[in-house]
Amino acid sequence: MSLILLVEQVLNGLQFGVMLFLMAAGLTLIFGVMGLINLAHGSLYMVGAFAAAAVAAWSGSFVLALIASLAAAAAFGALIELTIIRRLYDRDHLDQVLATFALILVFSEATRWVFGSFPLFLDIPDALSGTVMLPGGIQYSLYRLTIIVIGLVVAAALFLLISKTRVGMRIRAGESDREMIGALGVDISVLYTLVFALGAALAGLSGALVGAIQSVEVGMGEPVLILAFVVIVIGGIGSIKGALAGAILVGLTDTLGRTMLPWAFTTFMDASAANTVGSALASMLIYVLMAGVLIFKPNGLFGSA
Repeated sequence: MSLILLVEQVLNGLQFGVMLFLMAAGLTLIFGVMGLINLAHGSLYMVGAFAAAAVAAWSGSFVLALIASLAAAAAFGALIELTIIRRLYDRDHLDQVLATFALILVFSEATRWVFGSFPLFLDIPDALSGTVMLPGGIQYSLYRLTIIVIGLVVAAALFLLISKTRVGMRIRAGESDREMIGALGVDISVLYTLVFALGAALAGLSGALVGAIQSVEVGMGEPVLILAFVVIVIGGIGSIKGALAGAILVGLTDTLGRTMLPWAFTTFMDASAANTVGSALASMLIYVLMAGVLIFKPNGLFGSA
């Protein structure tokens, strides 16, 4: 394997990782602050992708499409928090799982009813199409590089929001002691709606950004949701720093595993068999990584007990 190909795959892993971070950051906030297992988070990712594809087709503007993805996912997130999720906070986790799984079915069928069963396509804007020359003579997709930059900027903004602002102080306090922050006069219901809408908006943005790389279709959020849960388990529940570290680890492990393991097996078996065996093992690597982290850090890399 050439050095140029290796660097390209590392960048692909970073791009995949920051996309997972946008999903996992909202999910870890919701679970950390509210104690809620939200299986419908992947549906909000799908809502953002469909909203972006629809607005881009109508307006021809990718910027408007991204704004629409944020607005639509945040609005739907706030709506379901006010009408359904709010009734689940005092219920056990099994009730939360069943209720949010039902929301997956509702969102999937509603999306199919509105947009049909065929996938939509979101074009990469002309300004971000093509490649950019990186040091060492490496050509890399400008759009994928833009996703990496956007993800890192969002990570920095979230860190500043949580650690340096009054709203962030209330979010951290709500995570530590919900009863006490309520007794101090903070409207915990409004705080919960805000956190849920913020997490939904991040999921929607992730769906919109990825929608320009792959097709936008019903059910696209569920596989990403599984990986987002792996990310927050590795990084530690409730930790933005942990979500970023876990997402990058998962992104690099998955991408490099799918590239390097089939290549490694070609040294002692034919290409077809090497690709089959290598791909099968690569799909297990992130779970092996998760198990290894939990053996030594049961609360995740940056999680608290």
